Amino acid sequence: MIAQEKSVKVSESEKITINLGLIDLGQIDLLVQEGFYSNRTDLIRTAIRNQLQTHAEVVKQTVARKSLVLGLQHYSRADLEAVRAAGHTLQIQVLGLASIGNDVTPELALATIDSVTVLGALHASTAVKAALAGRIH
Repeated sequence: MIAQEKSVKVSESEKITINLGLIDLGQIDLLVQEGFYSNRTDLIRTAIRNQLQTHAEVVKQTVARKSLVLGLQHYSRADLEAVRAAGHTLQIQVLGLASIGNDVTPELALATIDSVTVLGALHASTAVKAALAGRIH
């Protein structure tokens, strides 16, 4: 029912902050200095990708079990108006990025979205996020 839109402009990455112990950080800097990695970020990204690859089957099974949409899922105003006109509501479940159009009003979001579970990032207006705050898990 809800189509994925390729015209949505989104960042390919999300910034995160981590705290590391000084010994771990020193070891990372040593590996960078020795040329194993171009910088700290390169090592950290590589380590994360390796861990995700190690657990790829578990992720795959969990995505299927929880009926998560994998990747980008965009909900436009027209999509949500169609859901409302049909008398339905949505349970948004996404692993990746869920985005709600900037022209979606808080009232429309409340009328059409029962719950939001996003493992990754949710892009929506501040007003829509505030309206759905009690439904975001």
